[in-house]
Amino acid sequence: MTTAILVDDEENPLRYLQRRLKQLWPELNIVATALNGRTALQLSKELQPDIVFLDIQMPGLSGLQVAEMLDPEIRVVFVTAYDEFAVKAFETAAVDYLLKPVDDARLNLTISRLQESTTAPDDEVLKKIVRDVTEHTGGFLQWLRSQKGETTQLIPIESVVFFRSEDKYTTVATSSEDHLIRTSIRELESQLDPNAFWRVNRGVIVRVSDIASADRDIRGRYTLKLRSRPEQLRTSPKYSHLFKAM
Repeated sequence: MTTAILVDDEENPLRYLQRRLKQLWPELNIVATALNGRTALQLSKELQPDIVFLDIQMPGLSGLQVAEMLDPEIRVVFVTAYDEFAVKAFETAAVDYLLKPVDDARLNLTISRLQESTTAPDDEVLKKIVRDVTEHTGGFLQWLRSQKGETTQLIPIESVVFFRSEDKYTTVATSSEDHLIRTSIRELESQLDPNAFWRVNRGVIVRVSDIASADRDIRGRYTLKLRSRPEQLRTSPKYSHLFKAM
């Protein structure tokens, strides 16, 4: 019997994939699930599954890093919200992928490929994919996931105007709507391109290219007017140096 481990740092997408696999491939034995890369590695060593379904964007060890450390006999299916470049890279290298949100038609194709071949991807090919994707994205966050009930919404980072923390949640503001995520401002700051996003106070990160103007007050703070949103954002003195050249 073919065995598998499913890995995703969010419960809802993980359980959704588990349900769909059980429905579409009842013979597959899902021996474990994991919510992070380190647990996935430990379970893979203990259980030696035939397949690992790996989310790419996870805190700590990413799915790409986990894939490099897996036994080369294990077949990897990336579960990804990455862009078309990454998807093509995986497909060209014969490493399968599922693009979030996962649909049954694409999952059925993945199942067929896995049933037809027991060959693991070549280790050097997999390492090349990791390098190509990392170089293309700069290692920075490309997508965010916002959960509304059973629906996972994918938010491309390029559409975000600003992030604002509120209690346990962070508001992700695009030009047309707001989303709530549980990722902290500090964690987001470490994953965003610092040339594209600036933290301007304790609870706000803004896209630099969306700043229309920065007006300084007598206390050295700046009020930021945006191109895509009506809100005005206030900087704290700690971050005022970012705007002195504007």
